[in-house]
Amino acid sequence: MEALRQDDPRRFGRFTALARFHEGASAVRYVARDTASGEVALITAARPELAGVPAYRRRFQAEARTAERLAGGWVAAPLDTGEEPETPADGPETLWTAAGYVPALPLAEAIGIAGPLDERALRILGAGIAEILSRVHAAGAVLQGLAPGTVLLAADGPRLTAFGPLGAAASAEARPGGQLSVRLGYLTPEQIEGKEVSAASDLFVLGLLLAYAATGTTPFTEGPAEEAARRIAGDEPELDAVPEALRELITNCLAKDPAARPTAGTVAAELALEGAAGLARGGWLPERLAAAVADQEARVLALEAPEENPDTPEKTPAPVSAEAPEPVEDTAAPQSEDARPEDAAPLDAPASPVETSVAPAPAGSPATAEPEDARPVDAPAPREPAASAAASDGDIGEDRGTTRFLNTGPRPPQNDRPTTQLSLPAELVAPPGTAPAPVAQPIPPALPVAPVAPQHPGPTHGGPAPYPAAALPAGPAGSGGAGGGPMVSLPLPPAPAPVPDPAASRRTLLTIAAAAVGGLIVGGGSVAALGSGDTAVATDDKPAPKPRRTLPGQPPEPRWIYTHPASESSPLTTAVWRDKLLLVTSESQASAVDLRTGKRLWQRADGAKGQAALAAGADLVFVASPSEFLWLSPKNGKVVHRVRYTDAFADLPGLAVGPLAGNSGPVVWFTGSHTVTVKAPKPKKGKKKGKDKEVVQAHFFAYDIVQRKELWRTPVPAGRAPGTPAYRVVVDRSADVLVRQDAVSLTAAEVKAAKGKGSIRSFDQKTGKLLWTKQYAAASPEAATGGDEDGTLYAAVGKDLQAFETDTTKPLWRVEGSDGSVFGTPLVAGPLIHTTERSQLVGAVERESGRLVWRRSTEVPGTGNAPSLTLSGSEKTLVAADAVQVTAFSAADGERLWKFQDIGSADPKGATVSAPYRALAAGETVVVQRDRAFYAFPVA
Repeated sequence: MEALRQDDPRRFGRFTALARFHEGASAVRYVARDTASGEVALITAARPELAGVPAYRRRFQAEARTAERLAGGWVAAPLDTGEEPETPADGPETLWTAAGYVPALPLAEAIGIAGPLDERALRILGAGIAEILSRVHAAGAVLQGLAPGTVLLAADGPRLTAFGPLGAAASAEARPGGQLSVRLGYLTPEQIEGKEVSAASDLFVLGLLLAYAATGTTPFTEGPAEEAARRIAGDEPELDAVPEALRELITNCLAKDPAARPTAGTVAAELALEGAAGLARGGWLPERLAAAVADQEARVLALEAPEENPDTPEKTPAPVSAEAPEPVEDTAAPQSEDARPEDAAPLDAPASPVETSVAPAPAGSPATAEPEDARPVDAPAPREPAASAAASDGDIGEDRGTTRFLNTGPRPPQNDRPTTQLSLPAELVAPPGTAPAPVAQPIPPALPVAPVAPQHPGPTHGGPAPYPAAALPAGPAGSGGAGGGPMVSLPLPPAPAPVPDPAASRRTLLTIAAAAVGGLIVGGGSVAALGSGDTAVATDDKPAPKPRRTLPGQPPEPRWIYTHPASESSPLTTAVWRDKLLLVTSESQASAVDLRTGKRLWQRADGAKGQAALAAGADLVFVASPSEFLWLSPKNGKVVHRVRYTDAFADLPGLAVGPLAGNSGPVVWFTGSHTVTVKAPKPKKGKKKGKDKEVVQAHFFAYDIVQRKELWRTPVPAGRAPGTPAYRVVVDRSADVLVRQDAVSLTAAEVKAAKGKGSIRSFDQKTGKLLWTKQYAAASPEAATGGDEDGTLYAAVGKDLQAFETDTTKPLWRVEGSDGSVFGTPLVAGPLIHTTERSQLVGAVERESGRLVWRRSTEVPGTGNAPSLTLSGSEKTLVAADAVQVTAFSAADGERLWKFQDIGSADPKGATVSAPYRALAAGETVVVQRDRAFYAFPVA
């Protein structure tokens, strides 16, 4: 940090600037304080000399919208995005955004302080960044925002601060004609070859970052600087110093062929199966870095607002001249070989340089659909083209951005080839005898990533940055000018873009030149930002719409947070009682939490190891413990009634009660078993008497918890040892109750007899008599099943979900699932059935026809168990909970409302949390649980 300069703005809306935090190529970051709340924030303000460039403004705003979409977890929540007043006469108004301040060190600075990270820290760093990338890639977009200066190390995990090439730029300059010259600090093999970037490009850079974090240097540093591009494109990385357990994964990330690199989800799962947050619980930074982070926080909190000069305006950006800027020669001193990473090293001008230029799009040339998760949040989604080959049926709200990640949708967008030309620019085709253009010198070793433009350098961080800016060969017009190195040019069209042609869906992407430098020029109106799932039109006469103030993707503030005491055993079961109490059982006791306040009301040791609490009438809580049924007072937990199994089922001595199979009103169903001795038959004359046998007998029970009496029992086959079969009620109908047995409790003989198929049993509601046992197509014993009172049963069959007539097993319809995935237990809600898949897709299907209404991804990396589904009390919000996060959707149309991850606490003695999330509905609240932590979120 450093003190504010004389020309620095002192106010950004409601925020007062306190100090300069960091100066980058395209923006300056300030520590600021909210004048109303006192909250500390980080302001990212555009450089005044760039703020007037239309391309810059649009790109800045697009990346700000991307940050909003990704907010939460490892992305700091935006607090404000500034106002968009009219441009003053004396210069452009400063663009700025505000995000919550999180004490953290840039990766390069952290390496300089404490050296390379250990294996566990590398796993947390890589998994956290990969989790962010997986969300970006799930929308069909590419981040291009990774660099050592954009990745921060905080006490609880990594943070990402750049969300596109502008934020990760090593230098940025305004160019004539309303263009923006942006030079990136790294290259990938496909960029060197002049190919377009893809999600795999982000993975290559992630591999570079992890190699740097593991070794303190980049894997392509050996050899002359002028051969950097060749080494990146053809040489194998040097990874001997990388921990052996991570070497193969990083090698795969650095594969030359983009198709050979793993996906972000795969990387996240391989590095930290329980998630970066789970692995980081209990602290992850070395002692020196943890101390540096704490010191930074103390210094920030001690900052006082500087005295304002009354003559200083609220924002004082320097005006940007409308004239073309003077050419600037790159005169940087040479950089030492050891400090110059090869993936960004300057190159000699090639003998036959190639320039990739994107010409202005012809009239009627459309912009391509942007991925949904980064669409300008207040821009209306244009209609899907009727003739689009990627559309499924036009009526389905298919989330193409996220299903593309699962290889079930259209391919990622391609460059607009008709408007792309590969040519040798006239300026670079020098006649014989002409002296070659001078070559810019590399950057001195002491400077990390820094702008080359004539700007005041910001404070540097310790340790060499692995990606110093790749200097462009200087041409007749100076560095980056007409004779400069290869770059992508998107000129500013003279007129607003026309209405797009609905028959096409291409867009011009930001790409990087073919001749091995990380330079690009972005034209004024054709900036391709991380976009949304529907077509968005770029216009040249006005900026993109301002994002709305509510920040999508962020969970609402919880009504309360309750932490189960660490001195007690972890929760076993949780349940909601009449939308008033949250009942938690553990090995030692049962306890109740007030759903209005989050305060614990009572605990009762009698309820230890109890099963889910149920409402027994209007004023009692029913709990089934291993040895008895309990009826507790909701006010104080006092035991009002107690029925021991030895008393209620005296004719079944030693009865072991299994898990509750289900309940409906006052009736609960459960299984139980006990062991009986079967006497050996009387032997025939002259024969020895055989041995008596111990035989397990099992029953299925119905019990009224209001009247406290058994309704019926019926014998059923015993399950796998110790003998109690585990049943689950599929659907409760007026005449019968349908159940299925959990596959884990099937005996070996039952598994063999089933031949890979599961069975559904029907029991009479009044008598408990077994009515029938049926199998449904090829549904396996493990297949998820559900049903409704109208006589339809839903079952996962292979990768699909099928509906059957319950009584006849006749197939009705089928919904196709993702390749390599299976459906989880569906949730019936009115005319819809909500679906969930292991591929992390959640959707809604019409119960009657099987028509897909919508389908969305939770964007959780990799695959695991299918998310469990919970509907809010109003049935307007659908909550999907899995091992990584909780995602809330609009039940009607599948709009992703918010996501939540519990990143845990940095308790050095705390254990790693690997428990999955659970969600319970209670009126207008959804209680999210992960292990000991409970959050009460308001929902519609």
